[in-house]
Amino acid sequence: MMKLKYQMIIQWSEEDKCFLVGFPDFPGQTWRTHGDNYQEAVNNGIEALESLVIAYQTTGETLPQPTFNQAA
Repeated sequence: MMKLKYQMIIQWSEEDKCFLVGFPDFPGQTWRTHGDNYQEAVNNGIEALESLVIAYQTTGETLPQPTFNQAA
């Protein structure tokens, strides 16, 4: 598994009845994948993020800078 430092947002969607997974550091990737439960969403999110990075690298696109939060 790649050591990625990108944010992964997981949020329950009442409309979709599942957890949605998004990557705010990547343009257009507000909701990239989902899971029926939280753990499935995490696993699918990791896989989707790895695929997204590979796609950027394959096409020669520059990866966006990860957003870092400062601890208090």
